[in-house]
Amino acid sequence: MVSQEQRRRQLAREKFLRQQQRRTVARRKAHARNAVIASVLGVILIGSVALYTTGVLKDDGKKDNASAEVTPSASPSKAPDPCEKPAEGKVKELTYKKEPAVTIDKTAKYTMDLQTTCGDISISMDAAKTPRTVNSFDFLVNKGYLDHTKCHRLTTMGIYVLQCGDPQGTGMGGPGYTIPDENLKDTRLKGGVYPAGTVAMANQYNAQTKEGRNTGGSQFFLVYQDSQLPADYTPFGTISESGMKVLKKIADAGDSTGQGDGAPNATVVINKATVKES
Repeated sequence: MVSQEQRRRQLAREKFLRQQQRRTVARRKAHARNAVIASVLGVILIGSVALYTTGVLKDDGKKDNASAEVTPSASPSKAPDPCEKPAEGKVKELTYKKEPAVTIDKTAKYTMDLQTTCGDISISMDAAKTPRTVNSFDFLVNKGYLDHTKCHRLTTMGIYVLQCGDPQGTGMGGPGYTIPDENLKDTRLKGGVYPAGTVAMANQYNAQTKEGRNTGGSQFFLVYQDSQLPADYTPFGTISESGMKVLKKIADAGDSTGQGDGAPNATVVINKATVKES
């Protein structure tokens, strides 16, 4: 015969096991969700690595399996556009066969200024920790690569970023070469969080297959609110206080799908980009 004390212990043990099971299921769901969220930051580029080495980047209508697309199931958000009309001008169609040689001073300070239709965003870049990333932007910006380009993606759920740097404005463009991942052990990324104000590279890394390292190109994302992400994306810059206010205005306008991931309702166009050494 089971005593009351034994019965009490049995019920307590069963309750504990049920709690552990629920926690395990919740962790699995959270892991899967974060993997999907992380993948939406991947640069959607079609073709093999050979395309990079020959400088050919073409959209053949296929989707990269390493990337996640969000299909809207509700009416798109109708938030008003808070930004001005883009300046006159066209995106330059520039493609390069290989990464430019490093010519920056790794001990100097570099700032990338984005004059956008929504306001100016100033980014302090860390040349010491991310020399090849900073060198690449110094090269591309001085060629006018980012001028008149759209920031094509805004996420407002799970992660909170604005993604820019694609001349095509589709998430499928790049400069024709790739650069390596840098600074992934930055102390700011502890706890799997990219803090607000961080600027990092998008890439093709797939956290599930562990493939796609060192595939950064020209696309980058600006974090306007702390975002839970694994340390897989090169953090190379910090956004100015005034730039954060511009990002908030863009984020408050929402995305075109109403689902938390889509084109920003705000018409975010980089009229002019410059890189300065100080």
